[in-house]
Amino acid sequence: MSTAQLPETAVTGLGVVAPNGLGAEEYWTATLKGASGIGRISRYDPSGYPSPLAGEVLDFAAEEHLSSRMLPQTDRMTRMALAASDWALADADADPGQLPEFGMGVVTASSSGGFEFAQNELQKLWSKGPEYVSAYQSFAWFYAVNTGQISIRHGMRGPSGVLVTDQAGGLDALAHARRHVRGGTPLVVSGGMDASLSPWGLVSLNTSGRLTRCADPERAYAPFDAGADGHVPGEGGAILVLEDAAAARERGARSYGTIAGYGATFDPAPETGREPGLRRAVELALADAGVGAAEIDAVFADAAGTRDLDRAEAEALTAVFGPYGVPVTAPKTMTGRLYSGAGSLDVAAALLSMRDAMVPPTLHVPEPADDCPLDLVRDTARALSVRTALVLARGHGGFNAALVLRAPDADA
Repeated sequence: MSTAQLPETAVTGLGVVAPNGLGAEEYWTATLKGASGIGRISRYDPSGYPSPLAGEVLDFAAEEHLSSRMLPQTDRMTRMALAASDWALADADADPGQLPEFGMGVVTASSSGGFEFAQNELQKLWSKGPEYVSAYQSFAWFYAVNTGQISIRHGMRGPSGVLVTDQAGGLDALAHARRHVRGGTPLVVSGGMDASLSPWGLVSLNTSGRLTRCADPERAYAPFDAGADGHVPGEGGAILVLEDAAAARERGARSYGTIAGYGATFDPAPETGREPGLRRAVELALADAGVGAAEIDAVFADAAGTRDLDRAEAEALTAVFGPYGVPVTAPKTMTGRLYSGAGSLDVAAALLSMRDAMVPPTLHVPEPADDCPLDLVRDTARALSVRTALVLARGHGGFNAALVLRAPDADA
Protein backbone atom coordinates (compact mmCIF):
# COMPACT_ATOMS: atom_id res chain seq x y z
CA MET A 1 0.00 0.00 0.00
CA SER A 2 1.42 3.41 -0.96
CA THR A 3 1.76 6.23 1.57
CA ALA A 4 -1.11 8.08 -0.10
CA GLN A 5 -3.40 5.07 0.46
CA LEU A 6 -2.56 4.60 4.13
CA PRO A 7 -5.22 5.77 6.59
CA GLU A 8 -4.74 9.17 8.18
CA THR A 9 -3.98 9.22 11.89
CA ALA A 10 -5.86 11.86 13.87
CA VAL A 11 -5.08 13.22 17.32
CA THR A 12 -8.38 13.27 19.19
CA GLY A 13 -7.30 13.82 22.79
CA LEU A 14 -4.64 15.78 24.69
CA GLY A 15 -3.43 15.26 28.26
CA VAL A 16 -0.77 17.69 29.48
CA VAL A 17 1.32 17.90 32.64
CA ALA A 18 3.71 20.85 32.38
CA PRO A 19 5.60 23.18 34.74
CA ASN A 20 3.37 26.06 33.65
CA GLY A 21 0.02 24.28 33.65
CA LEU A 22 -1.92 21.10 34.36
CA GLY A 23 -4.25 20.04 31.56
CA ALA A 24 -4.10 21.17 27.96
CA GLU A 25 -6.12 24.35 28.36
CA GLU A 26 -4.30 25.61 31.47
CA TYR A 27 -0.94 24.91 29.83
CA TRP A 28 -2.01 26.61 26.61
CA THR A 29 -3.35 29.72 28.32
CA ALA A 30 -0.11 30.14 30.26
CA THR A 31 2.03 29.48 27.19
CA LEU A 32 0.27 32.06 25.02
CA LYS A 33 0.70 34.59 27.82
CA GLY A 34 4.40 33.80 28.10
CA ALA A 35 4.00 32.56 31.69
CA SER A 36 7.07 30.54 32.63
CA GLY A 37 7.24 27.56 34.98
CA ILE A 38 11.01 27.79 35.41
CA GLY A 39 12.33 28.67 38.85
CA ARG A 40 14.61 27.61 41.68
CA ILE A 41 14.21 23.94 42.61
CA SER A 42 11.91 23.74 45.62
CA ARG A 43 11.97 20.05 46.64
CA TYR A 44 15.51 20.22 48.09
CA ASP A 45 18.36 22.67 48.45
CA PRO A 46 19.93 22.98 44.97
CA SER A 47 22.69 25.39 45.95
CA GLY A 48 25.40 22.75 45.53
CA TYR A 49 24.58 22.15 41.87
CA PRO A 50 25.96 24.10 38.88
CA SER A 51 22.51 25.69 38.40
CA PRO A 52 19.65 25.70 40.90
CA LEU A 53 16.93 26.05 38.23
CA ALA A 54 14.41 23.64 36.77
CA GLY A 55 10.94 23.48 35.30
CA GLU A 56 9.13 21.82 38.21
CA VAL A 57 5.50 20.73 38.17
CA LEU A 58 4.45 22.29 41.46
CA ASP A 59 0.68 21.84 41.56
CA PHE A 60 0.38 18.14 40.75
CA ALA A 61 -1.03 16.19 43.73
CA ALA A 62 -0.91 12.52 42.76
CA GLU A 63 -3.35 11.47 45.49
CA GLU A 64 -6.05 13.50 43.75
CA HIS A 65 -5.72 11.38 40.62
CA LEU A 66 -4.61 7.92 41.75
CA SER A 67 -5.78 5.45 44.35
CA SER A 68 -3.81 4.94 47.56
CA ARG A 69 -2.93 1.47 46.26
CA MET A 70 -1.13 2.95 43.23
CA LEU A 71 0.97 5.53 45.04
CA PRO A 72 3.50 3.16 46.70
CA GLN A 73 4.22 1.37 43.41
CA THR A 74 4.70 4.32 41.06
CA ASP A 75 7.39 6.88 40.34
CA ARG A 76 6.52 10.53 39.90
CA MET A 77 6.73 10.30 36.10
CA THR A 78 4.29 7.38 36.05
CA ARG A 79 1.80 9.18 38.26
CA MET A 80 1.84 12.11 35.87
CA ALA A 81 1.56 9.81 32.85
CA LEU A 82 -1.47 8.05 34.32
CA ALA A 83 -3.24 11.31 35.07
CA ALA A 84 -2.43 12.63 31.60
CA SER A 85 -3.77 9.45 29.97
CA ASP A 86 -7.04 9.89 31.88
CA TRP A 87 -7.30 13.48 30.68
CA ALA A 88 -6.44 12.59 27.08
CA LEU A 89 -9.05 9.83 26.90
CA ALA A 90 -11.68 12.09 28.45
CA ASP A 91 -10.77 14.83 25.97
CA ALA A 92 -11.17 12.32 23.13
CA ASP A 93 -14.54 11.21 24.56
CA ALA A 94 -13.21 7.65 24.36
CA ASP A 95 -14.31 5.13 26.98
CA PRO A 96 -11.84 2.21 27.05
CA GLY A 97 -14.46 0.08 28.80
CA GLN A 98 -16.62 0.25 25.70
CA LEU A 99 -13.84 -0.61 23.23
CA PRO A 100 -12.25 -3.97 22.32
CA GLU A 101 -9.28 -4.55 24.61
CA PHE A 102 -7.09 -5.81 21.77
CA GLY A 103 -8.09 -2.81 19.67
CA MET A 104 -6.29 -0.35 21.95
CA GLY A 105 -2.51 0.04 22.23
CA VAL A 106 -0.02 2.14 24.21
CA VAL A 107 3.31 3.54 22.99
CA THR A 108 5.27 5.87 25.26
CA ALA A 109 8.76 7.31 25.44
CA SER A 110 11.02 7.61 28.46
CA SER A 111 14.48 9.12 28.74
CA SER A 112 15.48 8.05 32.23
CA GLY A 113 12.84 5.80 33.77
CA GLY A 114 11.69 6.19 37.38
CA PHE A 115 14.75 7.98 38.74
CA GLU A 116 13.18 9.39 41.89
CA PHE A 117 11.68 6.05 42.92
CA ALA A 118 15.01 4.32 42.29
CA GLN A 119 16.93 6.89 44.32
CA ASN A 120 14.63 6.45 47.31
CA GLU A 121 14.95 2.67 47.23
CA LEU A 122 18.73 2.76 46.83
CA GLN A 123 18.95 5.07 49.83
CA LYS A 124 17.00 2.46 51.84
CA LEU A 125 19.34 -0.26 50.57
CA TRP A 126 22.47 1.65 51.59
CA SER A 127 21.22 2.98 54.92
CA LYS A 128 18.97 0.17 56.21
CA GLY A 129 19.51 -3.01 54.20
CA PRO A 130 17.89 -4.98 51.37
CA GLU A 131 14.86 -6.03 53.42
CA TYR A 132 13.69 -2.40 53.39
CA VAL A 133 13.71 -2.07 49.60
CA SER A 134 10.26 -2.07 48.01
CA ALA A 135 9.34 -5.00 45.80
CA TYR A 136 7.95 -2.41 43.37
CA GLN A 137 11.51 -1.33 42.64
CA SER A 138 11.61 -4.29 40.23
CA PHE A 139 9.50 -2.35 37.74
CA ALA A 140 8.86 1.21 38.96
CA TRP A 141 12.27 2.38 37.66
CA PHE A 142 11.88 0.71 34.25
CA TYR A 143 11.70 2.70 31.00
CA ALA A 144 8.59 0.80 29.88
CA VAL A 145 6.67 1.21 33.13
CA ASN A 146 4.46 4.05 31.81
CA THR A 147 3.33 1.92 28.90
CA GLY A 148 2.62 -0.98 31.22
CA GLN A 149 0.73 1.00 33.85
CA ILE A 150 -1.38 2.89 31.29
CA SER A 151 -2.29 -0.36 29.54
CA ILE A 152 -3.27 -2.02 32.84
CA ARG A 153 -5.25 1.01 34.02
CA HIS A 154 -7.36 1.16 30.85
CA GLY A 155 -7.44 -2.51 29.84
CA MET A 156 -5.45 -1.91 26.66
CA ARG A 157 -3.99 -5.17 25.34
CA GLY A 158 -3.26 -4.25 21.73
CA PRO A 159 0.16 -3.50 20.17
CA SER A 160 2.30 -1.54 22.62
CA GLY A 161 5.90 -0.50 23.19
CA VAL A 162 8.36 2.08 24.48
CA LEU A 163 10.96 4.28 22.74
CA VAL A 164 14.18 5.39 24.46
CA THR A 165 15.76 8.12 22.31
CA ASP A 166 16.05 10.95 24.86
CA GLN A 167 14.50 14.21 23.66
CA ALA A 168 13.54 12.69 20.29
CA GLY A 169 11.50 10.02 22.02
CA GLY A 170 8.29 12.03 22.30
CA LEU A 171 8.11 12.26 18.50
CA ASP A 172 9.39 8.73 17.85
CA ALA A 173 6.67 7.29 20.10
CA LEU A 174 3.92 9.15 18.24
CA ALA A 175 5.30 7.97 14.92
CA HIS A 176 5.36 4.38 16.14
CA ALA A 177 1.80 4.77 17.39
CA ARG A 178 0.84 6.01 13.92
CA ARG A 179 2.26 2.79 12.47
CA HIS A 180 -0.02 0.77 14.75
CA VAL A 181 -3.06 2.83 13.72
CA ARG A 182 -2.16 2.35 10.07
CA GLY A 183 -1.77 -1.34 10.77
CA GLY A 184 -5.35 -1.62 11.99
CA THR A 185 -5.31 -0.75 15.71
CA PRO A 186 -8.23 1.67 16.10
CA LEU A 187 -6.89 3.65 19.07
CA VAL A 188 -3.40 4.13 20.53
CA VAL A 189 -2.45 6.18 23.59
CA SER A 190 0.97 7.70 23.04
CA GLY A 191 3.43 10.39 24.09
CA GLY A 192 6.24 10.97 26.55
CA MET A 193 6.64 11.82 30.23
CA ASP A 194 9.79 12.28 32.32
CA ALA A 195 10.55 13.43 35.86
CA SER A 196 14.25 13.26 36.75
CA LEU A 197 14.74 16.27 38.99
CA SER A 198 15.64 14.37 42.15
CA PRO A 199 19.22 14.96 43.37
CA TRP A 200 20.45 11.74 41.75
CA GLY A 201 18.62 12.61 38.55
CA LEU A 202 20.02 16.13 38.43
CA VAL A 203 23.57 14.83 38.91
CA SER A 204 23.00 12.47 35.98
CA LEU A 205 21.60 15.23 33.78
CA ASN A 206 24.62 17.40 34.54
CA THR A 207 26.95 14.81 33.01
CA SER A 208 25.72 15.84 29.54
CA GLY A 209 27.53 19.17 29.88
CA ARG A 210 24.50 20.87 28.33
CA LEU A 211 22.82 22.34 31.41
CA THR A 212 23.07 26.09 31.89
CA ARG A 213 25.20 27.52 34.67
CA CYS A 214 22.99 30.60 34.90
CA ALA A 215 20.90 31.05 38.08
CA ASP A 216 18.60 33.76 36.68
CA PRO A 217 15.29 32.21 35.51
CA GLU A 218 14.71 35.20 33.23
CA ARG A 219 17.93 34.52 31.33
CA ALA A 220 18.97 30.94 31.93
CA TYR A 221 17.55 29.12 28.91
CA ALA A 222 18.02 31.29 25.81
CA PRO A 223 18.10 29.21 22.62
CA PHE A 224 19.37 30.90 19.45
CA ASP A 225 20.71 33.78 21.57
CA ALA A 226 24.29 35.02 21.27
CA GLY A 227 24.80 34.29 24.97
CA ALA A 228 23.20 30.84 25.11
CA ASP A 229 25.08 28.55 27.48
CA GLY A 230 22.81 25.55 27.97
CA HIS A 231 19.30 24.49 28.85
CA VAL A 232 17.20 24.25 32.00
CA PRO A 233 15.93 20.72 32.79
CA GLY A 234 12.24 20.16 33.37
CA GLU A 235 9.66 17.50 34.12
CA GLY A 236 6.31 16.58 32.60
CA GLY A 237 5.13 16.01 29.05
CA ALA A 238 2.00 15.12 27.15
CA ILE A 239 -0.04 12.00 26.42
CA LEU A 240 -2.16 11.97 23.25
CA VAL A 241 -4.91 9.78 21.85
CA LEU A 242 -4.35 8.71 18.24
CA GLU A 243 -7.09 7.19 16.09
CA ASP A 244 -7.83 6.32 12.51
CA ALA A 245 -9.14 9.64 11.18
CA ALA A 246 -12.08 8.11 9.28
CA ALA A 247 -13.15 6.04 12.28
CA ALA A 248 -12.86 9.09 14.55
CA ARG A 249 -15.10 11.11 12.23
CA GLU A 250 -17.59 8.27 12.12
CA ARG A 251 -17.96 8.23 15.89
CA GLY A 252 -18.21 12.02 15.96
CA ALA A 253 -14.88 12.64 17.64
CA ARG A 254 -13.19 16.02 17.42
CA SER A 255 -9.82 15.98 15.65
CA TYR A 256 -7.08 18.43 16.59
CA GLY A 257 -5.21 17.48 13.43
CA THR A 258 -3.38 14.60 11.82
CA ILE A 259 0.15 13.24 11.88
CA ALA A 260 0.98 13.68 8.22
CA GLY A 261 4.70 12.95 8.05
CA TYR A 262 7.66 11.68 10.05
CA GLY A 263 11.40 11.38 9.58
CA ALA A 264 14.17 10.10 11.84
CA THR A 265 17.94 10.07 11.39
CA PHE A 266 21.08 9.53 13.43
CA ASP A 267 24.04 11.89 13.47
CA PRO A 268 27.38 10.64 12.16
CA ALA A 269 30.33 10.47 14.54
CA PRO A 270 31.73 13.99 15.20
CA GLU A 271 35.21 13.09 13.94
CA THR A 272 33.86 12.29 10.46
CA GLY A 273 33.10 15.94 9.74
CA ARG A 274 29.86 14.94 8.05
CA GLU A 275 26.69 17.02 8.28
CA PRO A 276 24.37 16.32 11.24
CA GLY A 277 21.21 14.41 10.37
CA LEU A 278 18.55 16.97 11.34
CA ARG A 279 18.11 18.45 7.86
CA ARG A 280 17.67 14.98 6.40
CA ALA A 281 15.06 14.17 9.06
CA VAL A 282 13.13 17.29 8.06
CA GLU A 283 13.29 16.36 4.37
CA LEU A 284 12.11 12.83 5.11
CA ALA A 285 9.17 14.12 7.14
CA LEU A 286 8.15 16.57 4.41
CA ALA A 287 8.37 13.85 1.78
CA ASP A 288 6.36 11.46 3.95
CA ALA A 289 3.67 14.12 4.31
CA GLY A 290 3.75 14.98 0.62
CA VAL A 291 4.27 18.69 1.28
CA GLY A 292 6.87 21.21 0.20
CA ALA A 293 8.82 23.52 2.46
CA ALA A 294 6.66 26.47 1.40
CA GLU A 295 3.59 24.76 2.87
CA ILE A 296 4.97 24.73 6.44
CA ASP A 297 3.43 27.60 8.39
CA ALA A 298 5.40 27.26 11.64
CA VAL A 299 8.28 25.28 13.11
CA PHE A 300 8.43 24.18 16.75
CA ALA A 301 12.17 23.96 17.24
CA ASP A 302 14.26 21.57 19.29
CA ALA A 303 16.08 24.63 20.73
CA ALA A 304 18.97 22.94 22.55
CA GLY A 305 20.22 26.20 24.07
CA THR A 306 23.92 25.71 23.35
CA ARG A 307 25.71 27.72 20.71
CA ASP A 308 26.91 24.78 18.63
CA LEU A 309 23.62 22.87 18.65
CA ASP A 310 21.56 26.01 18.03
CA ARG A 311 23.78 26.86 15.08
CA ALA A 312 23.39 23.34 13.68
CA GLU A 313 19.59 23.53 13.95
CA ALA A 314 19.52 26.97 12.35
CA GLU A 315 21.68 25.68 9.49
CA ALA A 316 19.28 22.79 8.92
CA LEU A 317 16.25 25.08 8.89
CA THR A 318 17.95 27.62 6.65
CA ALA A 319 18.93 24.88 4.20
CA VAL A 320 15.30 23.76 3.91
CA PHE A 321 13.37 27.03 4.26
CA GLY A 322 15.94 29.74 3.55
CA PRO A 323 17.03 32.50 5.96
CA TYR A 324 14.07 33.83 7.95
CA GLY A 325 11.91 31.62 5.73
CA VAL A 326 9.36 30.36 8.27
CA PRO A 327 8.20 31.40 11.77
CA VAL A 328 10.11 29.42 14.40
CA THR A 329 9.19 29.08 18.06
CA ALA A 330 10.40 27.27 21.17
CA PRO A 331 7.70 27.31 23.88
CA LYS A 332 9.88 24.97 25.93
CA THR A 333 11.69 28.12 27.11
CA MET A 334 8.75 28.31 29.56
CA THR A 335 9.06 24.73 30.81
CA GLY A 336 12.68 23.72 30.36
CA ARG A 337 13.61 20.72 28.27
CA LEU A 338 11.39 17.84 29.35
CA TYR A 339 13.45 15.10 27.66
CA SER A 340 11.04 12.42 26.37
CA GLY A 341 8.10 14.65 27.31
CA ALA A 342 9.29 17.59 25.21
CA GLY A 343 8.39 16.37 21.74
CA SER A 344 4.86 15.30 22.58
CA LEU A 345 4.26 18.56 24.48
CA ASP A 346 5.42 20.53 21.44
CA VAL A 347 3.03 18.48 19.29
CA ALA A 348 0.19 19.43 21.64
CA ALA A 349 1.23 23.09 21.38
CA ALA A 350 1.38 22.90 17.59
CA LEU A 351 -2.10 21.36 17.39
CA LEU A 352 -3.49 24.06 19.69
CA SER A 353 -1.78 26.67 17.50
CA MET A 354 -3.75 25.28 14.56
CA ARG A 355 -6.99 25.44 16.53
CA ASP A 356 -6.55 29.02 17.72
CA ALA A 357 -4.43 30.51 14.90
CA MET A 358 -1.79 31.62 17.44
CA VAL A 359 1.89 30.70 17.59
CA PRO A 360 3.28 30.79 21.16
CA PRO A 361 6.39 32.81 21.93
CA THR A 362 10.00 32.00 22.65
CA LEU A 363 11.19 33.74 25.82
CA HIS A 364 14.55 35.10 26.99
CA VAL A 365 16.27 35.74 23.65
CA PRO A 366 17.40 39.38 23.97
CA GLU A 367 20.21 39.11 21.41
CA PRO A 368 19.49 36.65 18.57
CA ALA A 369 22.72 35.15 17.28
CA ASP A 370 23.89 36.33 13.87
CA ASP A 371 24.58 32.76 12.80
CA CYS A 372 20.95 31.76 13.52
CA PRO A 373 19.00 33.62 10.78
CA LEU A 374 15.55 32.55 11.98
CA ASP A 375 12.19 34.30 12.06
CA LEU A 376 11.94 33.66 15.79
CA VAL A 377 8.59 34.33 17.45
CA ARG A 378 9.93 36.22 20.47
CA ASP A 379 8.38 37.44 23.72
CA THR A 380 4.73 37.58 22.60
CA ALA A 381 2.47 35.18 20.73
CA ARG A 382 1.94 35.80 17.03
CA ALA A 383 -1.48 35.61 15.35
CA LEU A 384 -1.00 33.27 12.41
CA SER A 385 -3.14 30.77 10.52
CA VAL A 386 -1.33 27.45 10.94
CA ARG A 387 -2.51 24.74 8.58
CA THR A 388 0.69 22.68 8.52
CA ALA A 389 3.35 22.63 11.23
CA LEU A 390 6.74 20.99 11.72
CA VAL A 391 7.95 19.79 15.13
CA LEU A 392 11.64 18.96 15.69
CA ALA A 393 13.45 17.08 18.45
CA ARG A 394 17.02 15.90 19.01
CA GLY A 395 18.16 13.42 21.61
CA HIS A 396 21.54 13.28 23.33
CA GLY A 397 23.74 10.85 21.45
CA GLY A 398 22.68 11.80 17.93
CA PHE A 399 18.96 11.10 17.61
CA ASN A 400 16.94 13.37 15.28
CA ALA A 401 13.18 13.33 14.72
CA ALA A 402 10.79 15.50 12.71
CA LEU A 403 6.99 15.36 12.63
CA VAL A 404 4.63 17.13 10.23
CA LEU A 405 1.13 17.97 11.48
CA ARG A 406 -1.88 19.06 9.42
CA ALA A 407 -4.98 20.88 10.58
CA PRO A 408 -8.08 18.68 10.29
CA ASP A 409 -9.75 20.74 7.57
CA ALA A 410 -6.45 20.81 5.64
CA ASP A 411 -6.74 17.02 5.30
CA ALA A 412 -10.34 17.24 4.22
